[in-house]
Amino acid sequence: MNGGKGGEEAAAGPAEAPQTLKWKFSQVFGERTVGEEVQEVDIISAIEFDRTGDHLATGDRGGRVVLFERTDTRDHGGNRRDLERMDYSISRHPEFRYKTEFQSHEPEFDYLKSLEIEEKINKIRWCQSANGALFLLSTNDKTIKFWKVQEKKVKKICDMNVDPMKSSGNGPIADSSTSTLSKPNGEYTEKPIGHSSADFEFPSGGIPFLRLPTVVTSHEMSLVPRCRRIYAHAHDYHINSISNNSDGETFISADDLRVNLWNLGISNQSFNIVDVKPTNMEDLTEVITSAEFHPTHCNTLAYSSSKGSIRLIDMRQSALCDSHCKLFEQPEGPGTRSFFTEIIASISDIKFSKDGRHILSRDYMTLKLWDMNMDSGPVATFQVHEHLRPKLCDLYENDSIFDKFECCLSGDGLRVATGSYSNLFRVFGCSEGSTEATTLEASKNPMRRQVQTPSRPARSLGNLSRGFRRGADNSGVDSNGNAYDFSTKLLHLAWHPTENSLACAASNSLYMYYA
Repeated sequence: MNGGKGGEEAAAGPAEAPQTLKWKFSQVFGERTVGEEVQEVDIISAIEFDRTGDHLATGDRGGRVVLFERTDTRDHGGNRRDLERMDYSISRHPEFRYKTEFQSHEPEFDYLKSLEIEEKINKIRWCQSANGALFLLSTNDKTIKFWKVQEKKVKKICDMNVDPMKSSGNGPIADSSTSTLSKPNGEYTEKPIGHSSADFEFPSGGIPFLRLPTVVTSHEMSLVPRCRRIYAHAHDYHINSISNNSDGETFISADDLRVNLWNLGISNQSFNIVDVKPTNMEDLTEVITSAEFHPTHCNTLAYSSSKGSIRLIDMRQSALCDSHCKLFEQPEGPGTRSFFTEIIASISDIKFSKDGRHILSRDYMTLKLWDMNMDSGPVATFQVHEHLRPKLCDLYENDSIFDKFECCLSGDGLRVATGSYSNLFRVFGCSEGSTEATTLEASKNPMRRQVQTPSRPARSLGNLSRGFRRGADNSGVDSNGNAYDFSTKLLHLAWHPTENSLACAASNSLYMYYA
């Protein structure tokens, strides 16, 4: 995944590119019927695979978290280590099933600020599992919660040691002011509570019909979600990101102006490590849009801004990371500035590659791939919404230009993916020499709207970027000639960490694909 090479290296000829993937529909959860009205609370707002790919979590606008687990490896005796040793390109049909769901967040009201806090789940991040239990973090605009989901054996009450023939003559249950005692002949006597023990005599033969239930543990298992910790009151602005550290002990949360560092075991204290709030708010020129920990270096993190830049931070330099160790941004081309320039340059999501070598960023128009060792510009640029450039005025009027699309990378680093309108998503090959650019629809027939764009790698306009641009689609319609539907958008998607498998959220439906 070296992106565009310049000069003599390019002349030597690109390495052999991997074959274009053929995507197939796998599963759908919560598919709506024709004409069915979708409730606002059911729309999926977050999606995340765990590090093994055996579990998948989604969050919705109603504050619920739904968990799915993979079944095909278990049913066929698959072993995770065996799967990791297998060739990544081997096509399998992953199958997931619904596991459980729980209410993570409730709507709240901040009386001090007269602010309503909605229950919508903004982000979900999996933590390290332990002792068969699953752990994850979920957040809404203000509060982060740490959840533990564990299977527990169901205990049932059964086998009452009472003769059903003799118990049929039992009288009513005593009220709180009397104690009821049974005699061998089945009669009951009531004595007021509070009498001394000398007034009471056990009947001869004991009390044969005293009910003693037996509690037994059945073989049935029940999933019990439990909120272990609540991390609150640390953000004045809406939380847009949470990210786990590779040390397994800490995580970060980011809002528009600050990034805080938390310890998983301490919920009443966090450390502010990034603060971009100016002394005078009128001097504010950019805000934080996304933040992510490096996958292997526990001291390194990156955050993106509304100006289209990515800052890399080393927490070893100082307690408050006012300065960055690297800045990734693309120089603005001469004569290209317009009213919409800053809006469409704002980065909505960033992701590190699995090996930590590259960063993928998504702005409104493009996907960009950055090399950690080269901060002069992106090594590759993938056109996603170039065909919408003539419609920017309309997109601004209906607020679509502010939609925040997510992005993801494959585990092997050879492909990237992001969503678009009309429930479409795009997959690009990012290895050197690849021309893979596939558009698919979130439906049971994803190839129905497939668009293959065999564009040749070309040097981008900026001399400093040394990148190349691929996958430009300048038409204002899809491959069927239909106009794009801006009311349906595929904002959230996730790539399986070890296989070519994608999970996409289209409204309230979760679609799964494999290649």
